[in-house]
Amino acid sequence: MSGGSFCTTVNCIDGRVQIPVIRYLQEQFGVQYVDVVSEAGPVRALTESGDSEAKRSILRRVGISIDAHESKLIAVVAHADCAGNPVPEEEQRRQLGEAVQYLAENFAAATVIGLWVDESWSVSRAGGCEATGQEA
Repeated sequence: MSGGSFCTTVNCIDGRVQIPVIRYLQEQFGVQYVDVVSEAGPVRALTESGDSEAKRSILRRVGISIDAHESKLIAVVAHADCAGNPVPEEEQRRQLGEAVQYLAENFAAATVIGLWVDESWSVSRAGGCEATGQEA
């Protein structure tokens, strides 16, 4: 049973990004609670070719958030200085767009957005990284 409005974030395990992202989502979208699915370098994990345990795990945990808490918004996060995905910013932003599309394809009832966290831990919407799932 849900006790308030929820959204879901697929975020890096890096503790420096957790609180800024949660605050951003609460302020920008008016949600009370943010369910956190954490993975080292989640945009890398979601865009690797083929089926992987990491992908299945992320999908399962996001599904729990949507089913149990009626989350309608999924925010996928990439950030500067990511130890789990040590590639240039341009590559991470490309992966972020692909990860947004992948999650939108898997969760038709949700809106999926991409967030970028910069070197000063400031959160912003990633341009061109938003999708709404489509029923098949």
